[in-house]
Amino acid sequence: MPHPYPIREIARQAGVSEATVDRVLHKRPGVRAGTVHQVEQAVTDLDRQRSQLRLSGRNFMVDVVMDTPRRFSTMVRRALERELPDLRPAAVRARFHLHDRWTIDEMVAQLDSISRKGSSGVLLKAPDVPEVAEAIDRLSAARIPVITIVTDVPVSTRIAYVGMDDRSAGATAAYLMHRLLRGSSAQILVLTSRDFFRNEEEREMGFRATTRQCDIDRRIVELSNTGGFDEASHHIVHRALRANPELRAAYSIGGGNAGIVRAFAEARRECEVFIGHDLGEENLALLRSGDLTAVLHHDLRTDMRNSVRAIMAFHGALPGPVRVERSTIDIITPYNVPG
Repeated sequence: MPHPYPIREIARQAGVSEATVDRVLHKRPGVRAGTVHQVEQAVTDLDRQRSQLRLSGRNFMVDVVMDTPRRFSTMVRRALERELPDLRPAAVRARFHLHDRWTIDEMVAQLDSISRKGSSGVLLKAPDVPEVAEAIDRLSAARIPVITIVTDVPVSTRIAYVGMDDRSAGATAAYLMHRLLRGSSAQILVLTSRDFFRNEEEREMGFRATTRQCDIDRRIVELSNTGGFDEASHHIVHRALRANPELRAAYSIGGGNAGIVRAFAEARRECEVFIGHDLGEENLALLRSGDLTAVLHHDLRTDMRNSVRAIMAFHGALPGPVRVERSTIDIITPYNVPG
């Protein structure tokens, strides 16, 4: 077992003799399996406690910068605040800069302000445009790591992206549509909030590609620039339904789902399958009422924990390189809503 600890320290931790530890470490016979496990556990415990000692007394200030409707930023805020106590013995605080109608110039000004004032790291949900990528590069030059969350800005110096595999999420939605719409001639509405969020673009591409494979004759009607807001979504969908009587299914990538439901109700048309993203209060209510068929969900608390731990690793407070895995995609129906 590779380890950095003196045999005496391992023996004290395991409650066995130094000779026993030496035999276990060098894989010599004559030691009971339970004792071997005891020594191995002692090394694991020392690893964990060393990490805790490294964190003790460390203070981190994390800035959360998000361009998103309030319903989603509220979910992120709650998820992060619930995770912060579990990051002890490090003390982590968060500052929130949350807007639902930010211009690119306003967001860049906020990022540059953080660069001047200092921060342990930035969790960022922003459009994938050159101006934002350049602001990220300026933060990196100031030794402020940036984690993109939910949607990526890949051509930048951000240290990690935390979120689901969005192309896979779109493909999953297309597969569900294909299975649930068998025998139906319904055309599908695909709605995005804006054209320059990378995650929405990836989901839409995954949806189209998989629909072409599974359901080549199914027509897709794409609507954009809803902002993810209910009123804008209602207005755009209302017009589309009047123009096309075959629109009877929806994949909402960017939100505004209550507005979409209202548009279908006013048109007196059944939405045969309606798939959305993220399990916020609005989508939870729509699931329970039967208006939403399914929600593609990922655990924001896990995302927040991974994001902050990546910032800690960047500053050397946790061992190893910065490494973040993609979020698990959960398919939520009215019958398996998480507690």
